[in-house]
Amino acid sequence: MSTVPVGGSTGLDHESSEAVTLAARWLATTPPDQHPRPIVPELRRRFGLNPVEACQALREANLIKARAT
Repeated sequence: MSTVPVGGSTGLDHESSEAVTLAARWLATTPPDQHPRPIVPELRRRFGLNPVEACQALREANLIKARAT
C-alpha cells in the first residue's frame, strides 16, 4: 500500500511555493532599475530560494507583469 507524501499528493512544498510567490510579487512590483544585479543570487539571499525556485519566481513575475498590461 502506498502512502501519500508529506505535503499531500502534489509533492509541492507550500512554504517554498509561498516564498516563490512573494519573490515574484516583489520582482513584479519593484522597478527593474532598482533590482540588485545579479538577480538570482539576490532572490536566493532575500527569500531563501534555491536556484530553481529563483527561476520560478522570475517566470511568475513575468506572468504577473504580462497580465497587468
